Amino acid sequence: MAKKRSRTRVCSKLDELPEELRLKVDVMLADTSNTYEYISKYLKEEGYDISKSSVGRYAMRSNTATQRLLEAQAQTEKLIQVVKDNPNADYSEAAILMTMNGLINKVATAEEEFQEMPLDKAGRLIASLSRTKIYKDKVKQDMKKKADIAFQEMETQMMGIIKNDPVMAEQLKNILTTAKERMLEDD
Repeated sequence: MAKKRSRTRVCSKLDELPEELRLKVDVMLADTSNTYEYISKYLKEEGYDISKSSVGRYAMRSNTATQRLLEAQAQTEKLIQVVKDNPNADYSEAAILMTMNGLINKVATAEEEFQEMPLDKAGRLIASLSRTKIYKDKVKQDMKKKADIAFQEMETQMMGIIKNDPVMAEQLKNILTTAKERMLEDD
């Protein structure tokens, strides 16, 4: 029987540095003129024996986390801009597409990511998003049916009121048809 592997967090010597010194290392890493060897020597001068390889691994983890935050921030800003530019737009669809895109990217660039997210969990999330899309489409279809019934009833009632004026009846029918078409348009 296979032993289930538990996930472990990566914890390096750099993570154990005092906060002030770790922030200094982060600033040094942001300046590409500082080599990992230079940062390692600096840390040794400060009393911490940390190899340049450890600095490099820490930098890769830090850069990955920073990149994820920047990507999430950019996606959120795009979604906010879509909502601002199109107040009547279906921004839930945009959010679903952004989430689906993130999951697809996660699967496509699996490598170490699969250690952090089990494949079955990614599959469940994709299935959940698919169900959400199906539900959303069903609600939209139901709303179209209800709007169609409401417009038919409204047209019948209004036509009953103005049936003696054929010109006005035709104009009203055109107005109602245009309003119905606009309301039921797919964006």
